[in-house]
Amino acid sequence: MDQDIDRSVIVIAYDRSVRRQKFCDGPEVNEEKMIKARTRQRGLGLGKERRPKKRFWGLGLIVIMGGLWWGYRNIQTYFLRPEAIFVLGGHEDRERFAAKLALLHPNLPIWVSSGSPKDYTRKIFDKTGVKLGRLHLDYSATDTVTNFTTLVDRLKSEGIHSVYLVTSDSHMRRAQIVGEIVFGSRGIIIKPISIPSDLPPEPLQKSLRDGARALLWVLTGNTGEKWVLHSPGHLSRK
Repeated sequence: MDQDIDRSVIVIAYDRSVRRQKFCDGPEVNEEKMIKARTRQRGLGLGKERRPKKRFWGLGLIVIMGGLWWGYRNIQTYFLRPEAIFVLGGHEDRERFAAKLALLHPNLPIWVSSGSPKDYTRKIFDKTGVKLGRLHLDYSATDTVTNFTTLVDRLKSEGIHSVYLVTSDSHMRRAQIVGEIVFGSRGIIIKPISIPSDLPPEPLQKSLRDGARALLWVLTGNTGEKWVLHSPGHLSRK
């Protein structure tokens, strides 16, 4: 009888010991499983916690840096005293305006890229009272991009580091983008002066196209002019 009681006590004690062990081990095992499950969910993108994507930070940094650079250029241009007048051909009004501007700055040389016929251009400046010795006419350019690429190295060799950029207001956005890239690659700063015109603003795609061509020229020396001329439905340059 006593032996049966002792056996019952041992069984009960053993059973309690096992239950106590399970009770102690259970939460730790469950917690470990939960951690593993959460890890798998995050790896599959199912977790609620998400890290901010780095690309948005990079994009924001580019925008901030671009804004700072543009602001710096505007301040720099405001205090700039150009060393030459650079006229983009295409309309007679640009040359007439440049002649009047030249009278206000009698010591600045005037460079006209692919403007009106030589004799006619010289007559415009002569009638305005500008000495023709200040006038430099070049007819190598065939479009806005080559207006800049054909003369940038000549201006640099003349020791010119800044210019007044003269063109129509409808054309200025494209001209300024190309000028900033091409002239900027040689350290020449531009100060734009727009001439009022009755023409509507140029479409943005022309500015983007010529901006890309200007970058191509800086990187390779090729303006992409042939590609534009032979592309279907290409846009006119002026």
